[in-house]
Amino acid sequence: MESGRRDAAPRARGKLKIFLGYAPGVGTTYAMLSAGLEEGKGGADVAVGVADGRGRPETEALLAGLKRIPALGLGEAKEGAGELHLDLALQRRPELILVDDLAHANRPGVRHKKRYQDVEELLRAGIDVYTTLDVRQIESLTDIAASISGAAAQERVPDHVLESADQIKLVDLDPGDLIERLRQGKLGSSRAEAADGPGLYTRERLTALREIALRCTARQLNRIAIQISDQARKSDYGTKEHILVGLSSAASNQKVIRTAARMAEAFHGRFTALYVETPATVAASARDKELLRSNLRLAEQLGAQVATVYGEDIPGQIAEYVKAGGVSKIVLGRSPGRRRWAKGSVVDRLTALVPAVETYVIPYTNTAPRRNLRRRTGPKLSPADLARTAAILAVCTGIGFVFQHWEMKDANIITVYILGVLLNAMVTKGRLYSVASSVLSVLVFNYFFTAPYFSLRAYDSGYPVTFAVMLVSSFLTSTLTTRVRQQARQSAQKAYRTEVLLETSRKLQQAGDIPGILEETARQLVKLLDRTVILYAAGEKGLSEPMIFTKPDGGPLPGGYTDENERAVADWVYKNDKRAGATTDTFFGARGLYHAVRGGGQVMAVAAVVMDGEEPLGVFERSLMTALLGESALALEKERLNERQREIVMQIRQEQLRANLLRGISHDLRTPLTSISGNAGILVGNSRVLTEEQKQSLYTDIYDDSMWLISLVENLLSISRIENGSINLNLQAELVEEVAAEALLHLSRNRDKHVIRTEIEGDLLLARMDSRLIVQVLINLLDNAIKYTQEGSHITLSARRQGAMVEIEVADDGPGVPDEAKLRLFEMFYTADNVRGDGRRGLGLGLSLCKSIVNAHGGIIGVRDRMPRGTVFYLTLQAAEVNRYE
Repeated sequence: MESGRRDAAPRARGKLKIFLGYAPGVGTTYAMLSAGLEEGKGGADVAVGVADGRGRPETEALLAGLKRIPALGLGEAKEGAGELHLDLALQRRPELILVDDLAHANRPGVRHKKRYQDVEELLRAGIDVYTTLDVRQIESLTDIAASISGAAAQERVPDHVLESADQIKLVDLDPGDLIERLRQGKLGSSRAEAADGPGLYTRERLTALREIALRCTARQLNRIAIQISDQARKSDYGTKEHILVGLSSAASNQKVIRTAARMAEAFHGRFTALYVETPATVAASARDKELLRSNLRLAEQLGAQVATVYGEDIPGQIAEYVKAGGVSKIVLGRSPGRRRWAKGSVVDRLTALVPAVETYVIPYTNTAPRRNLRRRTGPKLSPADLARTAAILAVCTGIGFVFQHWEMKDANIITVYILGVLLNAMVTKGRLYSVASSVLSVLVFNYFFTAPYFSLRAYDSGYPVTFAVMLVSSFLTSTLTTRVRQQARQSAQKAYRTEVLLETSRKLQQAGDIPGILEETARQLVKLLDRTVILYAAGEKGLSEPMIFTKPDGGPLPGGYTDENERAVADWVYKNDKRAGATTDTFFGARGLYHAVRGGGQVMAVAAVVMDGEEPLGVFERSLMTALLGESALALEKERLNERQREIVMQIRQEQLRANLLRGISHDLRTPLTSISGNAGILVGNSRVLTEEQKQSLYTDIYDDSMWLISLVENLLSISRIENGSINLNLQAELVEEVAAEALLHLSRNRDKHVIRTEIEGDLLLARMDSRLIVQVLINLLDNAIKYTQEGSHITLSARRQGAMVEIEVADDGPGVPDEAKLRLFEMFYTADNVRGDGRRGLGLGLSLCKSIVNAHGGIIGVRDRMPRGTVFYLTLQAAEVNRYE
C-alpha cells in the first residue's frame, strides 16, 4: 500500500519517501535499496548516505551495486554504516540519497541530535531522500505501540516529519511469514531486533502493529488527498475543531500530549498546548523544569502551537483562554501521584467554568517505576532569612515578658506572636520560614508563658485549644501574606514585561532604518531576558561582524562566544532559517541560543542569546521572546516595503527627469540649431542682395544661438562632473570685485537692455573659491535676471562680509518668483512655467548647477523676495583674510 502526492509545479525542496514497516525484519531497508537501484538504472544520480546491511547477503548485494558516501569519522572500509556525513552529502549533492533508520539518534559531536534533522536539511537543499521508519517510532503512536509491544521505542520521530513526506510506502509482510523468518535466523543480529526479543514476535502483537501501520498509511493518504483537493482548499477545513492540551512537568503529560495530537489529526483541527505559569512552577526544582521543557519540545514536535498565560488559578486561566481562543475540546491528564489533578478538582472546576466545551481526562497509573524520579530536592536555606526569623521570634518573646510583667492576659501575648508570624512572612522568602515561625511561636509561648513554666507541658485543659487556634491562625496569616507577596511579585513582573513589549513596539516604529530596527530588537531582548545578546546583521555577502549587547550588570563578555564554532552556528541559522544552538537538537553544544530574525520573507539577522552558565529559558520567557521577534519581523517587513516604495518613487522620478531631458533636448536644442542653419543658409544663398545691416543682424542671431548652446553644454558637463565627484576644486583667496567683473564681461548681449550695477563692500573683500566655477554661478544668476525680467529693469550684484562668510546677492525688480516654485527652484530639470521673451524654454539646469557648485564650496544658496517687488538670489562663501605682507 502506498500513499503519495505529485506536484506539477517546479520545486526547490527535495521530495521525501518513507518506507514504513510495523516491526524489524519486514524488509524496509531492502525495499529502500531496491527502489534506489531502480532509480539509478533510470539515469538518476543515486548515493547511499547511510545504510546497514545487518549481515544479510541479499541486502549487502544491493549495497554493492550503489554508490556510497563515506560515513562520518569512519574509514572507507565501513562506508554506508555509522553516522551520516551531512556536510559531505551536501557537497556531493546527488539527485537521490538513501538514508536508513530515520529515527536514529546521532552520536555526540554530530551537528544534529536526530537523523531526521539531517534528512530535513538535505530536503531543504533540494535533494530527494528515501528513508525507513518503524511505526512504533512515530511520536504520537508511541503509547499505543508500547501497550502492544510491551516497551516504548527509545528513538522517535515527530509527526510533522511523517506529514511532510511526499510518499509513504508500507512494506507489508504477513506476521506468520515474519515469525518464520525469525525462526530461520534471517533477521540478522541488529541491536534493535536483539532488544525487541522474542516477546514482540507473536502473531497477536505483530497483527496489532500491522493494523496500526495500515491505519497510519491510510490516514496519510487521506490527508494528502484533502490537501490537493480544490474543494478542501475552499472549505473551512482545519478551523472547525480546536484541541487544547494542558502542559505541565508531570511525567504523565507526555501521554496526554500524544493523545491530544492524535485527536487533532483525527478531527483535522488546530492543536494548541497551553502552559499556565504559577508561583509554584517558578520556584520548581531543576528536575521539574527540565521535564517541562521536554514536554514543551514534544508538543512543538507534534505540531502544537504553544501558548503561555500567567496566574495562580489554573482552571480559571485555562477557562479564559478557552473562551478567547475558540477551543472546542480540552485534553487534561490525571495522575494519582499529582495533587493538581487529584479527585477531579481541576476538571470539575473547568467543566463548571466552560460547560459547553468537551473535556477529556487521560488517566495515568504507571507511576511506580518513576517514583524516585519525582523526588524533590529540599529547599535551600538562607542564613539571612534564618536570622530574621530568629530575631523576630526573640523580639516577640521579649515583648511577651514585658506583657507578663505588666500582668496582661495571655491573649495579648498570643496576638504579639501572630503579629510576629505576619511580619516574618513579609521579610523572608519562602513558605518554610513562615511555617517554622508559626510552629516555633506556639512552642515558645507554651515554654515561657504557660504553667508549668519552662516546660512544654500545660496544666490548664484549655491550653491545647489555645495552641491549636494560635497555630492555625499563625499558619493562615503567614500563608495569606506569602500569597499576597507572590501575587504582587507576579503583577510587577507581568507589568514590566508588558511595558517592555509596548516599548519595543514603539521604538521599532520610531527606528528609521533596518540597522536601527535590529539594534532596538537586540537591546529590548537584553532588557526582557536579562541576558547578553549577540546580533549578526545580514548583508550582501552573508552575516556581518557580531554586535554584542551585554546586560547592565554583566560586564565584558568573555572570549569564545564569537569564535569560529559559534559563527558557524549563526551561519547555519542564516542559511536554513531554523533555530539552533543551546537547548535545541541542532548544534546543541553551542554556548548560545540562535534565532533567525525574519523580515520581508527572508532572514535579516541572527540573534544569539548567551546561555553558557545561565538557566535555560522558561516557557513564558520563550513566548515573550517569540512575541518580541514577531514585532521585529513586522517592523522589518514594513521598512522593507517602505524601501521598495522609495525605490519605486526614485525610479518614477528618474523617468520623469529622463523625459524632461529628452523633451528639452528635442525642443530647446532644435530651436537654436534651426535658427543657426536657417540664418547661415540665407547668408550663403543671398549674401549679394543683403545689405550690410541685414548681414550683421543675421551674424548676431547666429552668435547668440551658438553662445546659448555653448552655455547649455557647459552646464551639462559641469553638473555631470560634480555629481560624479570628478571635479577638483582649486580653492584660492580671490577678490570678489574681480570675480564679479569677470562675470559681467560674459553676459548675453541683452544685458544692454537692463540697468546693471555692482555694490561691493570695501576694496579688499576676499573669499575662498574656485573663481572659474563661481564666475559660472554668477553668470547663470545674472542671465536668469536678464531673461525673466522686463526690459529696463534694475539688476544689482552686491557682496558684503557676514561674520566668517561672504554673502553675494543678485537682486532684480522683476515680477518675482511664486512661493510654491521657490521650494523646487534648485531641482534639476525644474522649469516652473516661466517662458522667456524669446520663446525659449530652459532645461532647468542652471540653478541646479549653481547649487551643486556652492555646496561643493561649503556654502549655501537660496532665494527670497525683494521688497517692494522683485527677487533676490543669494549665496555664501567662506571669507578669506587679507595678508598685509603680500
